[in-house]
Amino acid sequence: MHKTMASTAVALSAAVLSIGLAGAAHADIYGNDDPNDIDHGVDIENVSVKHGNENVHVVSDHTNLRRAPGTGAGGAVFFDTDSEDWGPEFVLVGGYFEGTDYVLLETEGFGRDTWGDPVENGDYIQKVNYRKDHVHNIVSRAALGDPEEVRIAIRVSGTRTDGTSNGLVDWLGKDRDFTLWVAAG
Repeated sequence: MHKTMASTAVALSAAVLSIGLAGAAHADIYGNDDPNDIDHGVDIENVSVKHGNENVHVVSDHTNLRRAPGTGAGGAVFFDTDSEDWGPEFVLVGGYFEGTDYVLLETEGFGRDTWGDPVENGDYIQKVNYRKDHVHNIVSRAALGDPEEVRIAIRVSGTRTDGTSNGLVDWLGKDRDFTLWVAAG
């Protein structure tokens, strides 16, 4: 009986380890060690990406998000859903200050001139938590065309107290650089 319990414990440990390792392929956390940090509350500290069975969750942590519209804080989360077509297919654009809005658009690139029509299928939401200094973007897989994998790039910006914004841009990592692919599941 003691041998059976030991064998069962070893089998259970192996199963738990396998489940833990499999889960890592569906979620990832990315730090932001870039030298281009900006002196603004919207500066990205880190990002977590979770690609679930129904939704993709992208949570970005910032230095000091504020409700004031004068911050001009906002961001664009780019979603690449097609590994055979380099670049993003979707972008979730929104302000990170109180009273602003957000929209998920089709896109053919990173520039605003490549942003197309709003996505009509599926659901999405952007929640800003000023107390925790993070932005939680939830996009249904249906809105993204039910991709098997996704990778993201994030660009944020803000406005100085004098109203200028030149140079107040931060990307997760390098400019226009994507995270690793994150599988659904």
